[in-house]
Amino acid sequence: MSGMTPAAPFGPREFQLVLLRRMADHQPDLVEDARHELGASLAELREANRRWQAMVRSPRGRGALARYRSVLGEPERVESRKIGDLECDALLWPLPLWPTLRFEVLASGKGAVWNEWLVRAPEEAGPLLRAEDDLKPWSCTVDEAARAFPPATPMEGSAPTRWQLRLTLPTGESRVAEFTWGLLQRLR
Repeated sequence: MSGMTPAAPFGPREFQLVLLRRMADHQPDLVEDARHELGASLAELREANRRWQAMVRSPRGRGALARYRSVLGEPERVESRKIGDLECDALLWPLPLWPTLRFEVLASGKGAVWNEWLVRAPEEAGPLLRAEDDLKPWSCTVDEAARAFPPATPMEGSAPTRWQLRLTLPTGESRVAEFTWGLLQRLR
């Protein structure tokens, strides 16, 4: 177990604690298991989140893309993407807690970050999503749920790093799926 002090480097382990901190609002049991997997205490989780928020809000801080690179290192993969008329880069980093996912940052050529969330790793098969019962916490990403249950309507999330999708189930019923950092947390 590696302890974290204010002077300790902030790396992938601490970043995963930041992701877990926001997910704890919806899935405290899954977060508790993941925190133990990382060998982190509750105090370390809180400290990682405090340090991340300080980096994000610092008037002298790096831009978002530079911050991700400094914390996560060089991306495993960089892809050019076109979304409508916009061209951007998709930078992908592995995170040990979610080996079949990647942390994706979509950034403009000038380094402005447009989106940041967990996505399925390109070489990984996504889950088979056919019914409401398949939509379990941490089972899928925003994109996977939207493709599996069309039409899916994006909705405003309850906080930064949160997304909601109104999904149409095969029964014709509508449900709202809530995501944190792009990972399914719950279905309402």
